[in-house]
Amino acid sequence: MSFFKVLARNMPDLKLKLAQARIPDDPEFYVKKTFSTAIFLTIGLMIVAFTFIKKPGVLLFAPLIFIFAFFYFLRYADVKIEKMKRQINQEIIFAGRFLIIEIESGVPLYDAFVNLSKHYETLGPFFNEIVGKVNLGTPMEEAINEAITTTPSPELRKLMWQVLNSMRTGADVADSLNAVIDQTVRQQQIAVKEYGRKLNPLAMFYMMIAVIVPSLGTTVLIVLATFLGFAMPLPFLLVIAGVVGFIQFMFFAIIKSARPPMEI
Repeated sequence: MSFFKVLARNMPDLKLKLAQARIPDDPEFYVKKTFSTAIFLTIGLMIVAFTFIKKPGVLLFAPLIFIFAFFYFLRYADVKIEKMKRQINQEIIFAGRFLIIEIESGVPLYDAFVNLSKHYETLGPFFNEIVGKVNLGTPMEEAINEAITTTPSPELRKLMWQVLNSMRTGADVADSLNAVIDQTVRQQQIAVKEYGRKLNPLAMFYMMIAVIVPSLGTTVLIVLATFLGFAMPLPFLLVIAGVVGFIQFMFFAIIKSARPPMEI
């Protein structure tokens, strides 16, 4: 048994994560690829560090860099899943209503899936997979059940569960979907309100830390340097500008990550 297979077996949920992230690699190959990437990155950083520092002690950091890089790249599937969740949540309401209109208009469920797969960039591939499996002879219920397993979004999973349950019980699919969409809309409205409450203190901290303090602090430093006859070098000012820019970038990243992933 290879070393990479042992590592993959110690990550029992990795296979499902790769399927949800739509990464075609098997767990053993994914771990091997991540391991190789971490090694190449470590070697590259060591070469650069040794070129500038030229001390053998730099090599002592190689194991730490490798471990950090390995686990960092290993989380690529999780990052991709989270990104797909946000993209799906931006379309789920509109795609669900599109599906309801199609079904209420008398369009068969298979044709409704085909039409939906053509009109939505993020959700389209998920329904296109179902259509492709049905075309290859897989029963519709089984194809939907497989899609539920590999769906990264809980909201999309609920929608497909309602479709599947309605098919099995003979209930009206449109009514079940309406209930799911209404619940999703309420959840997204709550998320928007919570985001608004978070935004007020974030905006206040941004104004204080990223605008007021740097501008007043730089002004005070220039005035003091003028009175003391101290010439402020250009690199020092560039460092201040770089720190302020980094702080602003961090605030924008925090605000963007806190924003609810929906368009309502």
